[in-house]
Amino acid sequence: MRITEIRIKLLLQARDKLRAFASLTLDDTLVVRDIKIIEGAKGLFVAMPSRKLCDRCPACAAKNHIRARFCNDCGARLADDRGELDERRRPRLYADICHPISQEARDFVQSAVLQAYAEEFERSKQDGYVAQSFDDLDYDYLEDDSASDLR
Repeated sequence: MRITEIRIKLLLQARDKLRAFASLTLDDTLVVRDIKIIEGAKGLFVAMPSRKLCDRCPACAAKNHIRARFCNDCGARLADDRGELDERRRPRLYADICHPISQEARDFVQSAVLQAYAEEFERSKQDGYVAQSFDDLDYDYLEDDSASDLR
């Protein structure tokens, strides 16, 4: 497997721990979008694309996220033990859409994405910086007016 392109969408005015999104192209044939670059307690890490886990209310069949206590539609009380538990013994809220199969593959992807992030971050500090194009993605709600907040 070859990574043939990595595009980084910096979040220059980050209000939380999310620093950027990445789009990864494999062998010029497959694109993985919405990879998140997050600032954790031990530094930056890569989170693969995920979706929120939902189930249906037994009373009205409306969808609710797995940690909801009451149905969003009918208000019925939902069971507490509706999902697989995470390491903190709470129901898992998200599931990866795609992910590396082995630790070696995860390390390979993470190091490549974090290297691309570091390079893009350094470029963003230069005068005349122009962010990479993400016209084909729906990141408009994350747009920042300028890169000057990094300096």
